[in-house]
Amino acid sequence: MKLSLNSSLSEKPAENPEKVKVLILGSGPAGWSAALYAARAELKPLILTGSTLGGQAALTFTIENYPGFPEGIGGMELGELFQKQAEKFGARTEFGLATAVNLSKHPFVITTEGIQYLAETLIIATGASPNKLGIPGEKELTGKGVSYCATCDGFFFKDKKVAVIGGGDSALEEALFLTRFASSITIIHRRDAFRAGAILQKRVKEEKKINLMMDTIPLKIVGNEKVEGIKLRNVKTGEVNTAGFEGVFIFIGHTPNVELFTGQLALDDHGYLLADDRMRTSVPGVFAAGEVADPHYRQVITSAGMGAAAAIQATRFLQDQ
Repeated sequence: MKLSLNSSLSEKPAENPEKVKVLILGSGPAGWSAALYAARAELKPLILTGSTLGGQAALTFTIENYPGFPEGIGGMELGELFQKQAEKFGARTEFGLATAVNLSKHPFVITTEGIQYLAETLIIATGASPNKLGIPGEKELTGKGVSYCATCDGFFFKDKKVAVIGGGDSALEEALFLTRFASSITIIHRRDAFRAGAILQKRVKEEKKINLMMDTIPLKIVGNEKVEGIKLRNVKTGEVNTAGFEGVFIFIGHTPNVELFTGQLALDDHGYLLADDRMRTSVPGVFAAGEVADPHYRQVITSAGMGAAAAIQATRFLQDQ
């Protein structure tokens, strides 16, 4: 979804564009929740899944803080339940990616590789993508020991020594998941304290396989055909050394996926879509929900709530029209 504003507005019109009342971009908790509410309003919403079915939540091994699942539930499984419920009431799913969006006229024009849609309302739930460290070796060794998803790649590191870089909930959750496979996990964090929740911190500190390396930043990921280690610097002492690892998992936050909307919708200072308390963006009829418009909470439950609110407001917008 990396197109410039000019290219996204210069797409050639399709001969027979499909008209929809509610089009939803993204299939994470916000997207499915919006689809459910719009479907129950008999608006026959169309959801374009994007590149990752279920969004970032689907990559989480176990979600323990979503109400109704006291034993926790897998992220992929929860996404499948969201989809099944939305489709039960008439939501339609298309497995595809928007390549261009034109919000300068109404209905809005959304283009995919094969179809063009004319949408009376648009709900943007495109989520966010993992941040990169931007250090030498990271790009070259991605897929060769560098990963941004322990749930996806943990199995390949059975009985190996790995590092997890980050200090938030995601980093600690994925480090705990990796204990199923790796022989040892070292969490590397640039500060002297984690930002993660207290329960996660307690579990990590009690886990024998997990080691902590605080006040430390990575300078370079070392290796030729595969990861062999990380060059590190202690931010307090300035000491530099190289530690041996066979895998590096990076969890240092996310960047909102707003490439298609830059120059068309208002963004905040951090690049998130600006939406008011009714999920309305700077263009009437366009709504935002989930992590693409949420720099503060970034939870499954808040994303789902935002999706529901966006669909309710889209319904009211259509009624007013």
